[in-house]
Amino acid sequence: MIRTKIQEPNLVDFQFSKNLVINHQLSVSELVEKAIQRGEGKLANSGALAVDTGTFTGRSPKDRFIVDDDITHEKVYWGDINIAFSGQKFDQLERKVISYLNSKNEIFVREGMACADEKYRINIKVITEHAFQNLFAHHLFLRPEDSLGQGHEDWTIIAAPGFMADPETDGTRQSNFSILNFTKKIILIGGTAYTGEIKKGIFSVLNFLLPVQHHVLPMHCSANIGINDDTAIFFGLSGTGKTTLSADPDRLLIGDDEHGWGENSVFNFEGGCYAKCVDLTPEKEPEIYNAIKFGSLLENINFIENGREVDFSDTKKTENTRVAYPINYIKNAISPSVGNVPKNIFFLTADAFGVLPPISKLTKAQAMFYFIVGYTAKVAGTETGINEPQATFSACFGKAFLPLHPQTYAELLGEKIEKYGVNVWLVNTGWTGGAYGVGKRIKLSYTRSIISAALNESLNRGEFIKHPIFDLQMPSACVGVPSNILNPRETWDSEHLYDSKAHDLMNSFNKHLQQYESVMSIELKSLLSLPV
Repeated sequence: MIRTKIQEPNLVDFQFSKNLVINHQLSVSELVEKAIQRGEGKLANSGALAVDTGTFTGRSPKDRFIVDDDITHEKVYWGDINIAFSGQKFDQLERKVISYLNSKNEIFVREGMACADEKYRINIKVITEHAFQNLFAHHLFLRPEDSLGQGHEDWTIIAAPGFMADPETDGTRQSNFSILNFTKKIILIGGTAYTGEIKKGIFSVLNFLLPVQHHVLPMHCSANIGINDDTAIFFGLSGTGKTTLSADPDRLLIGDDEHGWGENSVFNFEGGCYAKCVDLTPEKEPEIYNAIKFGSLLENINFIENGREVDFSDTKKTENTRVAYPINYIKNAISPSVGNVPKNIFFLTADAFGVLPPISKLTKAQAMFYFIVGYTAKVAGTETGINEPQATFSACFGKAFLPLHPQTYAELLGEKIEKYGVNVWLVNTGWTGGAYGVGKRIKLSYTRSIISAALNESLNRGEFIKHPIFDLQMPSACVGVPSNILNPRETWDSEHLYDSKAHDLMNSFNKHLQQYESVMSIELKSLLSLPV
C-alpha cells in the first residue's frame, strides 16, 4: 500500500488543488513501485529501475534561462550561456505549469538539501510529475535522514515533463525549458524528462550563491581523500578520466561531480552519483557497475533482446546512458562527504594533438590560465562531422553552469591556491608521439603512476625541466613511467612538426581567452600575460 500525505501548508503558495494526491517523501521502494504501476519503467535483472526520458536524453543548454531581476541583473554574465528571461513571463509560465499538474491525479514531493558542509547548506523541495524523477531527487540530493542541520535558504524545483510551452506566448525558444528565478527561489522545468536538468539546475544556483554570499569556490570536479587526510581534486571534461582516476581503491571518495571549496573544507554538493554507463563493465568501472542494484535508476539503456539484462554497449537511444544512485552505494565513499582543503589539484585533459606533457606542475598564474581555458580535445568519430582532432573549451571545466563571469571563479581559485599552498598539476591523458591517428594514447598505468607520484610527493622531490613553448615545469623522472614519455617533444619523430603543432595549440588557447578579455580586470590580464 503506497502511503500518501495530505497537502502540507508549505505547498499552498503554489495553489495546488485539494483534490490532488500529494505523494510526499516516499521511500525508495515506494517510488519504484509507483513508477512500475504508472508504466514509467521496469526492473532490470540487477533490480535497478530502467526508464526512458523520451525526446531529451541530455540537457538542452540553449533552453536554460535565468530571470533578469534585481538580484541577477548586475551580477550575471549574460550571453549565449546565461539567457535572460522576463519575470512576468516566468510568473505566467509558473501558473500554467501548476494548472497542468493540477489536472493530474497525483504528484510527488520530496524534501532534500545540497552542500554537505552545514555552513553552506540549502534546503530543496522537489515537486515532480513522475515517480522516477522523485527517485532521482532522492538519490542526488542530500537526504534529511542522513544529515544534521537545516539549510540557510529554501529552493523549490518544479519539474513537469508533460507540459509543453508555447514559445510565442511563453517567451521560450521551444516547448522545453529550464528557468532559474533567484527572487522567487524556484527552478521551473518543463517539456523534458531528462533528470540531469534537475541536478544541474541546483548546481547553477550554487555557482551563483556560493561565490557571492560566502566566498566559496564551486567546482565541477571529483574529489577524494587519502589516509593522511590529504584531499585531491580532479577537474576534467568528458573523456579525460575524471571518474576513473578519482575512483582509487586506496583513497576515499568525497564525490564524483560537484563540490565547493570553503574556508576549511572541500564538500560535496550532492548525496549521490549520476554516472555515465556506456560500455560499462565490471572490469573497467567496478564501483559503478556494482552500484547498479535495486533502487538505482537507469536512464535510456537498452536490454539484450527478450530479456532484462542491460546491454551497456547499445547506444541506439543515446550515448549518454546514465545511472543514478545514492553515494553510499559506493563502498569507499565517506560520510559526511567533506574533506580538508585540497593538497593537490589535477586538471585533466585528453590532448588529441599529442603535444602536452603527461604531467606538469603549474604556477598560480598558469593554474588560473588553464582553469579559464578548460581545454580538452575531441577525436575523429566521437561526433558527426569530426574527422580530425578538434580542440574544445569549457571555462572552469563547467561553462554551461556558470552564472558569473569566469574571471570570478578563476580569481577565487588563484586566491585559494596561494592561501593554502596547493600543488596544481596539468595531466594529459590523451596522446603522445603524434596526434590521434599517428601517436598512441598514454597508457592508463602511466597516468596512474604519475598521479600516485604527485600524491605521495615524490614528484615534488625530483627535478623539473621547462617546456620551451608552454613554459610548463615537467618532471624529469617518475617511478613506473619511461623517462622519454615525460617530455612529449622526445616522443615525436620530427621535433619541427612537434614545435609547429605545439605553437598551434598555444595560439588556440590565447585566441579562446580573447572572448573574455573585454570584461577582464587589468590585474588578471597582467597575471595571465594577456595584452592590457
